[in-house]
Amino acid sequence: MKKILLSLIAACAAVLAAPSYAALNVLACEPEWAALATEIGGDKLKVSSATNALQDPHRIEARPSLIARARNADLLICTGLELEAGWLPILLQQSGNARIVPGQPGYFEAGSYVQRLEVPSHVDRSQGDVHAAGNPHIQQDPRNIAKVADALVKRLSEIDAGNAAYYQSRYKDFSGRWAAAMKKWEQKAAPLNGMPVVDHHKNMSYLLNWLGMREVATLEPKPGVEPSAAHLSELVNQLQRQPAKMVIRAAYQDGRASQWLSEHAHMPAVMAPFTVGGSDAAKDLFSLFDDTVQRLLEAAK
Repeated sequence: MKKILLSLIAACAAVLAAPSYAALNVLACEPEWAALATEIGGDKLKVSSATNALQDPHRIEARPSLIARARNADLLICTGLELEAGWLPILLQQSGNARIVPGQPGYFEAGSYVQRLEVPSHVDRSQGDVHAAGNPHIQQDPRNIAKVADALVKRLSEIDAGNAAYYQSRYKDFSGRWAAAMKKWEQKAAPLNGMPVVDHHKNMSYLLNWLGMREVATLEPKPGVEPSAAHLSELVNQLQRQPAKMVIRAAYQDGRASQWLSEHAHMPAVMAPFTVGGSDAAKDLFSLFDDTVQRLLEAAK
């Protein structure tokens, strides 16, 4: 009995002395940041996304299951720029997690690290859903992904200093592959430069800016206001004077308006995946842009 007791004590001591390898809990507001965190953090992180590619990131309900994930999160990664203004404050309040509130290391706002487009000089309700901080759909430009990755590895290293070398190593590998991929995408997409397009909502601005494409109209008369039959008819008349090559929508948006315009203005309708998971092919950040560029090129033929 004495030998058994001593063995049990030794075993318990060994368990207590062993280092902890519990993964850091990361909650991303959008799928692109979940994918980026996974690229950098690997198996040192337990990552989930509050939204998926078929949901409008402006309009999410803070359900109990999501509140529970926020309560246990060590790091919250969101776009910011008012994209989550309709649901994130409620989520933070209900979770009671002081680690992930703005101003704490556990709160990471991706939009703070990029150059913003379409920052309005003033905002009022008559303009529709205009964001005072600028267009928040920054993930559509891979150059922004690179900037956010650079900031994210530093934040992960701060929160989890014991694994800093691991994060830095994975970031270095990702950064090299990402730079090579961007060069490939830009070369492949060269024929799109200067091409006029219509988009559904002003959520393609960063993509168009990156590729040098030109927005000549939007399906929505104002951001967040769905197009009426009268507005669509006006667009057809406008496009007779100023033609476009395609109409683009995000995967989460209803395709009926873009399909109607496609048929009446005689141009292709393109569904862009918009974020990771937006199409069967867009399984990670790399395939997201592979698929996006390919879809645009096929429509431009």
